[in-house]
Amino acid sequence: MNEVLSKIQKMGIVPVIKLDDAKDAVPLAKALCDGGLPCAEVTFRTAAAEESIRQMRKAFPDMLIGAGTVLTTEQVDLAVNAGATFIVSPGLNPKVVRYCVDKNIPITPGCSSPTDIEAAIELGLEVVKFFPAEAAGGLNMIKAMSAPYVNMKFMPTGGINEKNLISYLDFSKIIACGGSWMVKDELIKAGEFDKITELTKKAVTLMLGFELRHIGINATDENEADQVATSFEKLFGFAKNVGNSSIFAGTGIEVMKQPYLGQKGHIAIQTNYIERAIFHLEAQGFTFNEDSKKYGKNDKLVAIYLNEEIGGFAVHLVQK
Repeated sequence: MNEVLSKIQKMGIVPVIKLDDAKDAVPLAKALCDGGLPCAEVTFRTAAAEESIRQMRKAFPDMLIGAGTVLTTEQVDLAVNAGATFIVSPGLNPKVVRYCVDKNIPITPGCSSPTDIEAAIELGLEVVKFFPAEAAGGLNMIKAMSAPYVNMKFMPTGGINEKNLISYLDFSKIIACGGSWMVKDELIKAGEFDKITELTKKAVTLMLGFELRHIGINATDENEADQVATSFEKLFGFAKNVGNSSIFAGTGIEVMKQPYLGQKGHIAIQTNYIERAIFHLEAQGFTFNEDSKKYGKNDKLVAIYLNEEIGGFAVHLVQK
C-alpha cells in the first residue's frame, strides 16, 4: 500500500466536505486539524473545490488533502496542481484510473460490485472506495465481496456515521471510512467551525474507544505483590490470578512482582485500534517506547508504553 493510503488507514476517518465558497476552506481545515483529523476529501461538486484545496494546502502544508467526485482527467490535473495528494471518484472510470496510475497519483474509485472489483484489479489497484456504502449493501456486501478478492481493501463512503463507524472499521479489509457527519453543510455555511471541531473530536474519540483497562502497582518483590493482591481479594473479593511477572486482583489491579516502568506503577488504557491510537497520539506530540512493544497472534501489536509518565505512572496502550 502506498504512503498516502497507509496514512489514511492510520487516520481511520476521512472527512468528506463540500465547499460552496472558498473563504470557508481555511477555517474548516483548521477546525478539522484542531479536532484531530488533519485530513479532508474536498469534493469537486462545486466551482469552489479547486481554490479551496489550494488555500487549504497553503495554510496547512502537512494536511492530508484529497479531491473527491473527480470525473475527468482534467479535474485530476486541477486537483493535483492545487495541492491534492489523492483522488477519489464515485465510480470506476478506466480512463481516469489509468491516468492517475500512470502518474503515480493514488486513486480510489467507487466500486459496488464484483465486476467493478475485477476492473480495479486489472488496473493494478489494491484499495477501492465502496460507494454508496449503505445503499449498496453496507458491511455485509463488503464482507461478501472480500471473500473471493482476498487482497482487495475498501474505503466505504455513503451513509457512514457515528452509529455504524465502529462496525465498519472492525472489519480488517476496511482501511478507513469516509463521512460527512462532522462537517455538515449547514454548519459550514453558518460558520460554526467550533462545532465542527467538537464533532471531529467526538468522532476520533469514538473511533479510538479509550477505556481504563487496569492499574499496575509496583511491589518490591513477589512476597509483597502477593500481600497486596491478597488485601484486595479479602477486601473486595477480587480473585487473585498469579502470572509470571505479576499478580492480578480481579481484572482491574495488577501488582508487579518487582518494580517495572513508572515510578509508582502503570496505567493500562485499552483502545479499539492500537495502531491508529499511536498515530493520533503521536500527532499530539506524545512519543512511545519502541522497546516495550508486545505482539500477539499473527504478529499483531497488542501493547506499547508511552515514554511520558503521568503523576508518576507509566501509561501503556492495550488492544481490546
